[in-house]
Formats: sequence, C-alpha cells, structure tokens
Amino acid sequence: MSKKIPVQKNDYIEVDFQDLTHDGAGVAKVDGYPIFVPGGLPGEKATIKVIKVNKGYGFGRLMEIVERSEFRVDIKAEDAPKYGGCQLEHVSYEGQLKYKENQVKQVLTRIGKLEDVKVHPIIGMENPWHYRNKAQVPVGEKDGQLISGFFKPRSHEIVDTNENVLHIHEINEAVQAVKEIARELRIKPYDEDSHKGVLRHIMARYGRQTEELMVVIVTRTKEIPHQAKLIAEITARLPKVKSIVQNVNSKKTNVIMGDQTDVLWGNEVIYDFIGDVQFAISARSFYQVNPEQTKVLYEKALEYANLSGDESVIDAYCGIGTISLFLAQKAKNVFGVEIVAEAIEDAKKNASLNNITNAEFAVGEAETVIPAWYKEGNSADVLVVDPPRKGCDEALLNTIIEMKPKKVVYVSCNPATLARDLRILEDGGYQTLEVQPVDMFPQTTHVETVVLITRVN
Repeated sequence: MSKKIPVQKNDYIEVDFQDLTHDGAGVAKVDGYPIFVPGGLPGEKATIKVIKVNKGYGFGRLMEIVERSEFRVDIKAEDAPKYGGCQLEHVSYEGQLKYKENQVKQVLTRIGKLEDVKVHPIIGMENPWHYRNKAQVPVGEKDGQLISGFFKPRSHEIVDTNENVLHIHEINEAVQAVKEIARELRIKPYDEDSHKGVLRHIMARYGRQTEELMVVIVTRTKEIPHQAKLIAEITARLPKVKSIVQNVNSKKTNVIMGDQTDVLWGNEVIYDFIGDVQFAISARSFYQVNPEQTKVLYEKALEYANLSGDESVIDAYCGIGTISLFLAQKAKNVFGVEIVAEAIEDAKKNASLNNITNAEFAVGEAETVIPAWYKEGNSADVLVVDPPRKGCDEALLNTIIEMKPKKVVYVSCNPATLARDLRILEDGGYQTLEVQPVDMFPQTTHVETVVLITRVN
C-alpha cells in the first residue's frame, strides 16, 4: 500500500527549510515528503503555499518568512529586474560560498562515497558582481518601443533593463548604447510570432586586460536599415570598440546565432589574456566569461599537474586550448581533443599567437580519439579532463583506467557528475587526493571544482 501524500495543492503550511537543491530552491519536508520552494533558505521557518503535488515530491511558493536565516539579504522590488539569472540573489555572498562548498562535500559523500577526501575552502571573488565579459541580450517590442533585457523565467516575455549586475560595466554600456541607437534609427525589433522585424539580439564581448570591445548585431535580414549611421553612432559612443560584427539568423528558431557572420567595421577579433596567455576572441569563439576566476581555476589545475617539463599531457575537452596552453608552458608536449571544429581552429591560432609549439590539437570526441591514441601506443603521464555538465563518457573513463596515467586532473562544472566519475576512477585504481571548489559564477548556483587524482596500483 503506497504511503499517503501528507499535503494537498493549495494548502498553506508552516515548514522548516533544511537544505537547498542544485538550482537554489529551499527543501522542506513534511512527514518525510520533500517540498521544493524557490527563495527558501536552510535554517528558516516559513509559511508556504503548496502549488503542485507529485507522487514523490511537491512544489511550494514562499508566502511569509517566520524565522529568517542569517545569510538572507533583502532585494528591493524595484531592483528585481536587474537580477535576471541570479538564483541566489537573496543570499549573502558568505552564505553563497558556504552553500556551494557544502554542495561539493555532500555529493562527494552521497554519490561518490568519498568521505575522507580533503575539500579545501572554496575560493570566492573579492567583488562578486559585474564579472561577466559577454552578453547575449534578446530584443523585442513593447508598446511600440524597442526593448532589450532578459526573458522572464519559463517564458519568452522580455523584461526591459538597462543594466545587468552580472555584466561588467563596459558590456552594460555597449548593450544600452546599441539599444538607444536602434530606437533612434527606428530599426524594427524581431517578432518571433510573425517572424518579421530585423534586430534579434545585441551581443557584446570585452577583453578585461586589453580593454577591447566587440559589438555583435544579430539580425533576421542581411540588410540593416541605416547601417552606415548605426556604425558611425556605435563608434562615436563606444570609444573602446574595436570590432562591429553582424550575424545573420534568418531561421525561425530559439538558437541565438545563425551561420553567416560578417565584419561590418574594425577587426574580426578582439584579444584578452588569462595569466600570461593571450587569446583571440571572435564573435563565435568560446571564451570563459569570468577570466579572473578562470585564472584561479587553471593555476590550481597547473599546480595539481605539478609538471617538471618531461611529461606528455592529454587535455580532453580542450575547447579553444585554454588549459592546454597553460599546461604547455610547463610540459614536454600537450595533446588537446575537442569535438567542435571551430574551437580547434581557435586553439591552433591561440597556440601560434603565443609562440607555443609543443601543443597539438585534434577534432573529435574525447571518448573516441583518446582510446584510438592509446591503441596506437600513445599514452600520457598526466591527463586533464574538463567535460560538459554531463561529465565524462564511460568509454573515456575506461580508457583512463587502462592507460594508467600517473595523474588525472579533473576540472568540473557539475559536482554530481564529478562525484559519479570519481567513484568509477577510484574503483579502477585511482585515489582522489584533493578537491578545490572555485566560485566562477557568483549569484548563481553554479560551482566549478578542480580535483587531483593519482594512480595507486
């Protein structure tokens, strides 16, 4: 006989929050039945309204806080539109760091069964605001006026904003300037229902070290009304701009960028540095959105690799070569693998840009290319993985276990899949020695982690 669900939809109940989910919702339990409530914090007592009931769990809406967490901060109602994408806007930064560090520890224990691994205190930012060096802002129309901002959660309704507190100031200025110019020139915003209009997205990228700005205008049509005036106004109002690019996306799709990209003014790329390594950034390049914390993360990865200059290193999921080029400064040679062909082209260009000759790059799935290398007799002393959120493919983990590199350095953006993969490596003869969480994305629930793993038999 199944257990009766202890709550019903539309019930008002008082609960104690015990934990946070991976996406930042408070977790309360009623007779063991979990209810997920956005905005709730561990240690708080609150009145909630039950809004949805499933067999194993329910959802609630926060109505009134009865006992408040020491980590709660107030967000003024008029500031709310500025906080698109900030799941932890109501948590002090000290509380955010504590939550993220605890999340890493919990999943390592619960999923990875790793109870004695040393987890270092999370490395946060001195200023956890205005850190993102890239914006992709949707454009629409409201009351006959061109607007841009962010989509309301679970909708395609655009909230018009002039500032995003996660974007660096130069990015906010660029987006605001293009929006104002487009309004003045009466350039029609894209309407996704009718598939008419011109301007779809305003995109901006900025090199923190070089202070170079790129503006990308994503349009439905190849023709931009008043194009010459648009370019003249952008260059006049944004003195740091080095590149103005048009991307044409004529398809009826939610994908932001189309296939055609043309430079309208200036250079094809802007430049930036992470540490001493220089990177060329095009409109479509993948580049870390928080280079300050990326440097922290990669320096820790380099420290864990502890290279003497005699090692061969394989960098799985190498992207545009960011970690590879860091490692190449200390290794005998580095071999990077990445499935995205454009990223590999960028990696080769970035190696050339930095006069790095001991890094080679191949296009393909890490789980296919690296096993093939191993069969051909190519091995590695150190293997670095920085996989997507789904973690490492099982075929790659099995190859690591067969290949027996002395060290594996695992860079993760998802603690749950990290813990799962660490368990597989531990069962295959490896030991997890140290774990260093790094806060790459303050005000959000995301946490990055770098882990040192060594071969024990």
